[in-house]
Amino acid sequence: MKRVNYCVGCVLLMLASVATAADDNGIQVEAVRRSLPRDVLLQYHDDNGTVRPVKSIDQWQRRRDEIIAAMQSVMGTLPVEDAPREAPSYRVIEEVDCGLYLRRQITYQSEPHGETPAYLCIPKTLLHGDTKGPAVLCLHPTDAQIGYGVVVGLGGKANRQYAMELAERGFVTLSPSYPLLANYQPDLQAGGWKSGTLKAVWDNLRGIDLLQSLPFVDDQPVGAIGHSLGGHNAVYTALFDPRIKAVVSSCGLDSYVDYFEGDPAKWLPEQGWTQTRYMPRLRDYRGRLEEIPFDFHEMIAALAPRPVLIVAPTDDSNFRADSVDRIVAAARPVYQLFEKTDRLQVRHPDCGHDFPDEMREAAYRFLETALSNHE
Repeated sequence: MKRVNYCVGCVLLMLASVATAADDNGIQVEAVRRSLPRDVLLQYHDDNGTVRPVKSIDQWQRRRDEIIAAMQSVMGTLPVEDAPREAPSYRVIEEVDCGLYLRRQITYQSEPHGETPAYLCIPKTLLHGDTKGPAVLCLHPTDAQIGYGVVVGLGGKANRQYAMELAERGFVTLSPSYPLLANYQPDLQAGGWKSGTLKAVWDNLRGIDLLQSLPFVDDQPVGAIGHSLGGHNAVYTALFDPRIKAVVSSCGLDSYVDYFEGDPAKWLPEQGWTQTRYMPRLRDYRGRLEEIPFDFHEMIAALAPRPVLIVAPTDDSNFRADSVDRIVAAARPVYQLFEKTDRLQVRHPDCGHDFPDEMREAAYRFLETALSNHE
């Protein structure tokens, strides 16, 4: 496996200027600054670097390439293999009969020398005959004790058991552990990872490789759902994997510039988004958040035309609902370009940082519709 830069030309093209900073090893690196507004999405750079209005889907694709390149300028670059990826091997550690489904605690080979813990839930109706069902990647919220067990109903905070409930509805669910939480402590530096965010994305991509190799899983439609940490993990992963056909993000995002109202203390090393398990390079933008080269306005737009449901409670203490509205307003013209405006939805339940029953039910219906009508 080797690493290559994604769309290096796009990165160079979008550079308005750079700032010098030091990486984790003290080596001087250049921090990318944005050159296009986060909230005006229908613009792109032509071959000469001139800013042009987006008038076609092909032109939008050029802006989208810049967005993905900007993400990797901060997250690091994804591994690229010399040959098509094979499905990872996996081991079953424990199997539990949960009535309507089987819950398997597994580990799968996400890297040559690394395994990712996960729960695989399989509806019993799919275990006999030739019946196949849709799969959903269920990404867990922050939990340092139970970790991925919270989404299969093994404890932790209430209203987080969406992998269990989706399995009861007939979905195959895979719930990988997030790096550096609970019992999953991979050595990111030894693995060459510049961020826990991108390591999680890679683990999720390998999880989808596994899902689509299973005889009871449809080989096309895959959904992604997550709350809080899982909410932005779902967005990031879907941006790198078109096999994800629908995304639900609960309490998972607001604009980086709005995060805790721009409090500079939240951008010190190992605080907020700069933690090792997220994106340490974001600390280089402390005091100049407007220069972060990508934001959720762009990332949500870059999911178009796929169905996206964002649950943003009015009293969320982590992420601001009004910021989410600005993100959706910025992304909507891109969905209009695809003539799929109805596929970008937002809900504002009257609660705090939670995923209450009504919103989970709405999310499940959203996934059922999206994965049964996928293109």
